This record gives sequence, structure tokens and C-alpha cells, in this order.
Amino acid sequence: MRTIGILGGMSSVASAEYYRRINDGVNAHQGGHSAAELVLYSVDFGVIEGFIRDERWDQAAQYLAERAQRVERAGAEFLILATNTMHRVAVELQASHWCTSSTRRRTQPSLTVSTLWACWAPHP
Repeated sequence: MRTIGILGGMSSVASAEYYRRINDGVNAHQGGHSAAELVLYSVDFGVIEGFIRDERWDQAAQYLAERAQRVERAGAEFLILATNTMHRVAVELQASHWCTSSTRRRTQPSLTVSTLWACWAPHP
């Protein structure tokens, strides 16, 4: 099983719901006491709210990209943005050099974006 990264905190309700649904799905599929291996990083929503209010989308993308790199360094193999509003910066997040693994020395970003507002790492 791949390690999931969740970039949350943009609503603790949404972050908790993603966490619960992911684990419910893994448990339903695997059975027993199975749960997902994941890294949950909670951002400061006060910072995010300021970016949204002032429409500073470039700064929001950079802020989230820096946190996405932290999630990746913690072992996540792909990243889910647990948010609706911040999907507006998902493409910028993927394109950002912050979303590229420095330890793997890749020329392509190590995390890519899906329509589900997530950055995905390719299978090794």
C-alpha cells in the first residue's frame, strides 16, 4: 500500500472527513483492522483565509507547495488537498519546484495534480 499524504487544515471538518473516509475505504477493502498509512499535515487556516480574502493566489500556491514538500519528506507517495476552495491553485502547486523531490533528483515534479485536487506521485 502506498503512503497517502493529506494537506489539510483548510477546514478541520474536511480534513477529518478525508481521514475517516480513506480509512473506512481501506478497512472495507482489506478487512480486519486495516487502515491507511498516511501523513496528515494541518496548515494554519488563518493564513489561508488571508490569501483567499485578498485574492493572493500565487502566495497561497507557494505556501501550500512548501507544506506539500514537507508532507513528501515525511514519506507520502502522493498528496491529497483536503479542500474545495484551494483547488484553484492545484495546477500551480504541481508546477511549482516546491512540489519536486530534491532527494530523488528528478527533472519531472515528483507530485502531479489530478482533477480531485490532489498531487500524485508516479509508481516507482
